[in-house]
Order: sequence, then structure tokens, then C-alpha cells
Amino acid sequence: RAVVRDPAFAPELDGSQEPFKVHTRWIETEFTHDIPPFITPTPTETEREPARETVVVEVGGKRLEVVLPVSRTGPTTEARPKRRTAKKSGPVASGDTLASPMQGTIVKIAVEEGQQVEEGDLVIVLEAMKMEQPLNAHRAGTIKDLSAEVGASVTSGATICQIKN
Repeated sequence: RAVVRDPAFAPELDGSQEPFKVHTRWIETEFTHDIPPFITPTPTETEREPARETVVVEVGGKRLEVVLPVSRTGPTTEARPKRRTAKKSGPVASGDTLASPMQGTIVKIAVEEGQQVEEGDLVIVLEAMKMEQPLNAHRAGTIKDLSAEVGASVTSGATICQIKN
């Protein structure tokens, strides 16, 4: 338990019951400023904040400045290990087969059986998680075995059609 010994705040310890002597001008008239100021210690070389660099990046069409710590070793040129990705059910387009790259619902068919297409032409549009994914021809040729129907659900790797020369 702390005891205040300043007579302005507490009566003398001799038992007298004098009232407090604190008044609103006490801080200006009686207070002796003998409290040492707090001095922030200067950080040593190892405690100092690392140097920073500003990098401009583009996210969603907007340019942003990002402040990053400067690498002490410099940029690395060594190859990083590749992340393992989920196993896919097979190539999307190989040989004559055009397959679905993901599970989804067919919302548009842009070609007909027997139609000539060029590489990059739109074949179908898939919808997955409310996002549309266009599926384009991987080569020039004629559409054969078109099994797609609007509204049909397809799995990842399901054959959409054949594109033959």
C-alpha cells in the first residue's frame, strides 16, 4: 500500500487533522518539477529498423505502392521449389479431343456439329461458382462428336468434342 507523504495531499503523520491544502493553482504555484524526463534509448546498430524500399505493383488495374524491407543478401536467383498442385484428370486439349478443364455447367455453345473452326475460336462457355470460363479451340479443324448441351453439367476432363482436320 503506497503512502502519500506530501503535506498538500495528506495531513501530517503527527495525528493532526488539518484539511487538504490542494487547490486548483497548486500545479502552477507549489509543484516542484523534479520528475526526470523519460529519454528514449538510442537503438544499437542491430536494433535499428531495417532499410525499406518502395515497389509499385498493379492490382486489378490500379497501381499501388508497397513498402518492403530491403533484402540484406540481395535478390535471389536460385530456383524455388515448385508447389505441388492438385492432380488434374488429364490435359484439356490433346490430339483431337477438347475436354473440360473443370467441373461446371455449360451455359453457351458457340459451334455446331461439322462446323469449321480456327485455333482460338470459342467453342463453349462453362460456368463454375458464378464465373464464366470460355473454352476455345486448341487447333483448326472440323467439330465432330459434339456432346455438349446447354444446362448440362460436366466434370473436369469430360470430352466436349473432337476437332479433326
